[in-house]
Amino acid sequence: MKPVKHHTRHKRVDAAPSELFAALDLGTNNCRLLIAKPVFQQTCQHKTLKVIDSYSRIVRLGEGMSESGELSTEAMERTLKALRSCQNKLKRYQLAKSRFVATEACRRAINGEAFMQQIEDEMGLHIDIISNEEEARLAFLGCSSLLQRDTRFALAFDIGGGSTEFMWVKIDGEKPVDSHKRHLIQDWLSLPYGVMNISEQFGGASYTEMYFEEIVDKICGLLEPMNEANQISKKMWREPVQLLSTSGTVTTLAAIHLDLPKYDRARVDGLKLSIADIRKATQ
Repeated sequence: MKPVKHHTRHKRVDAAPSELFAALDLGTNNCRLLIAKPVFQQTCQHKTLKVIDSYSRIVRLGEGMSESGELSTEAMERTLKALRSCQNKLKRYQLAKSRFVATEACRRAINGEAFMQQIEDEMGLHIDIISNEEEARLAFLGCSSLLQRDTRFALAFDIGGGSTEFMWVKIDGEKPVDSHKRHLIQDWLSLPYGVMNISEQFGGASYTEMYFEEIVDKICGLLEPMNEANQISKKMWREPVQLLSTSGTVTTLAAIHLDLPKYDRARVDGLKLSIADIRKATQ
C-alpha cells in the first residue's frame, strides 16, 4: 500500500492583477513582506494603500557580521525559513507588480551576492541588493504622503538593523500631496550603524546604559557634516521642521506610547508624537 501524502492547500485569493502589489524588505535584522492595493481615501483626497496581507520576522541576518564580514550559516538558515513563509503567501495572490530588496547586511557581506543567488535558485525569488542611496529614497517615499503642508522642511530617518538613513527634504506646500514634484530631497546620509550592529560593537550581549552616551556622541559626530551643510539645527530653531520615520524603532516607541498590548498597524501608522510623548515613553 502506498503511503498517503498530505498536501497543505492555500486558498488562492481572487483579485485582478492590476490591483495588488507586493514588497519584500530583507534587512539586517528583519524580513518583511507587504501585499497591498491602492485605494482612494476620501478624507485626504488622494490614493493610499490598503494592506491585504503582511509578514514580519526577526531573522538577524547580519548577526556576527561586525567581526566575520560574512553572513553566517545559522543566520542564512533562519532567513531562508522566513522567506519560505513569504513565498507561501505570495503564491496566494495574483500580483500586478512586485519588488524584493535586500539592504545593509547583504551589501557588506562578502557572501551577500552568493546568498541572493541561492535564494533565487531554491525559491525563484529575485532579490535586489540596493544601494544606500536607493534605500534612503525608498524609505522617504514610503512616508512622503504624511508631509505637512504648513512646513517648509522635513527630516526623515530610517533606523535599520545595520544602517540608518537620513533625508533632508524641502516641501512645496502648493503641490498636491501625491505629486512627485511636491518635495525634493536636498541631502541624504547613510550611516553603517543600526540597532543590531551597533549593539554588537558596544558591549554585545552585555550591552548596558553605560554605552548610551558613547553611542550618542559617535552618531552626533557623524551627523555634523550634514547638519552644517544644510544648517538643519539653525532652521529647527527658526521654524517648525517635521520629523518622519519609517523604522521599527519608532513604531515600537509609538506602540509603547499608546500602551498597546499587541502591535496594531492601523493605530501606529501616521501617528504624531510630541517631544513630551517621546520623553514619557522612554522613561
